[in-house]
Formats: sequence, structure tokens, C-alpha cells
Amino acid sequence: MKKWEYLTAPVLVHATKQILDNFGADGWELVQIVPGMNPENLVAYFKREVQ
Repeated sequence: MKKWEYLTAPVLVHATKQILDNFGADGWELVQIVPGMNPENLVAYFKREVQ
């Protein structure tokens, strides 16, 4: 059975691609993005398989 670890991280609207690319390079898969506390921020949920 696969095992997963999860990460929640803030994402700034003006640097979304760079931030998501950095997490992807570390093996994190984006699951969902939701609005943050203000219009400049988003919250991203990631997962990756535990090796």
C-alpha cells in the first residue's frame, strides 16, 4: 500500500509559478489551491509518496 505525506503552504499570487515549480522539483504534487486570508495569498495543499 502506498503511504503519503502532506504539506500545506502559502502561495503569493505574484509568484505562483515559481513557488509551485520549486515544490514540484522537490517531489510534491499539487492537490488543491484555496483562497488565503487576503487577496494576495493562496494556500496550496501538496502530497508526495513516502519512500
